Amino acid sequence: MTEKNLIRAYGDRRDDGIIQISFTLPVAASEKAKEAAQLYCQKLGLTDVKVAAAERAADQYTFFIVYARSPVIIDYNEIDTPEISIKKLGFYELNDLIEERLARKVVVFGACTGTDTHTVGIDAILNMKGFAGDYGLERYPWFDAYNLGSQVPNAELIRRAKEKNADAILVSQVVTQRDVHKENSRQFIDEAKAAGIVGKTTLLLGGPRVDHKLALELGFDAGFGPGTKPSDVANFVVHQVLQRHGKEAKGTHFQGEPT
Repeated sequence: MTEKNLIRAYGDRRDDGIIQISFTLPVAASEKAKEAAQLYCQKLGLTDVKVAAAERAADQYTFFIVYARSPVIIDYNEIDTPEISIKKLGFYELNDLIEERLARKVVVFGACTGTDTHTVGIDAILNMKGFAGDYGLERYPWFDAYNLGSQVPNAELIRRAKEKNADAILVSQVVTQRDVHKENSRQFIDEAKAAGIVGKTTLLLGGPRVDHKLALELGFDAGFGPGTKPSDVANFVVHQVLQRHGKEAKGTHFQGEPT
């Protein structure tokens, strides 16, 4: 039997159960609105509720920040979720590895697909400058990186990638209202299956509401969420390509890699 590891939220001191939550109610800012926010939290099972902030968000909408105590306790050891644990190579090491073992450039296509107009995520990964001092894939001499921008139809991204025999396709989804990111991602996978590239081309999904577990559920090879650096993606793609071509044993650089 696995030993339990019971944990609870930490606010001012360990295991006090204090949490901070924020939400919006469709009412005008007022003392009654604050009371409504407090009652709402109490109905969630929270106690010691304190409305720390109540600000007008728009006509007949108020944004709240609330502190409260939660009775919830979870067993951390019961959680089983897939993760990408990257043993990363440096910029020069990774390029040397591509040259030595693959002897050709790794071809990557990326875009923000569907109606999504936000390119900040895909730009951070692909553009030469990268971000936070971490080079984008365009900067790697042994990568051919194509950034198609925003509002790219799924079928168009796949068609362009197939024309260049792309090793990987990066799909960025920033807009998440009404789970539109999930629906568009499912449509992408449907298009990818129809094009016959699933299992042949590494398919990656990224965005603010994306994690590895969600990406796997939707049919992608991996998911990268907030805080992902270009070098994380570069390393993952390179080792995926090497493994697909039998030039590296599976799992050599990634624990918890999707099977």
